[in-house]
Amino acid sequence: MNSSLLKLMQLVSPSLPIGSFTYSQGIEYAVECGWIDSDDALQQWLEDQMLTSIAQLDLPVLQRLYDAAQAADETALEKWSQILLASRETSELRREEINRGRALATLLIALDVPCAKQWQPILASCQAAAFATAAAGWNISYRDAAYGYVWGWLENLVLAAVKIIPLGQTRGQQLLHTMAETIPAVVANSLQIADTMIGVSNPALAIICSRHETQYTRLYRS
Repeated sequence: MNSSLLKLMQLVSPSLPIGSFTYSQGIEYAVECGWIDSDDALQQWLEDQMLTSIAQLDLPVLQRLYDAAQAADETALEKWSQILLASRETSELRREEINRGRALATLLIALDVPCAKQWQPILASCQAAAFATAAAGWNISYRDAAYGYVWGWLENLVLAAVKIIPLGQTRGQQLLHTMAETIPAVVANSLQIADTMIGVSNPALAIICSRHETQYTRLYRS
């Protein structure tokens, strides 16, 4: 039995009590203002983010967080956590990273993940750091962990869009099926990014998330 695969399934499960389902990362406002009004528009929106924010920021930082956790390098773990948090372009995105990190850190301590209690202040400020610590502690390979990280991000946003647009459950699953095929290439490309090339500017995402913070009525957190 591949126990690390089972641990990865737990780590990316929608039932993980870290509040992933309460965030839409601006999709709620994008639908209201007409930027996303169909499944095709949603796919283009998510593909753009996968090729920019995910491939050029999240995954390269996740790799370095994973390496730091494996090496028990607390200084590097804190450094890359702070870099990722500082790269979140709106208060909404920063709060999401912190809130999910705090919840995941508490859970990892309860599950006796190695170093989770010692590194709790760092993990509680950055969900990606907590994710990387769990993956390293459970002997999940980095590539598998990266696949899971992107899949969890994608699944959460597609399921949010199913409710907001609305898409319908079947079309949402079709979209997940199609977009999942691009995950290996996105992960592979992210592995080629040097430290000095990490980072991205995504004005559309920043604008949408900023507007969502003051949206009059909303279902999702800001």
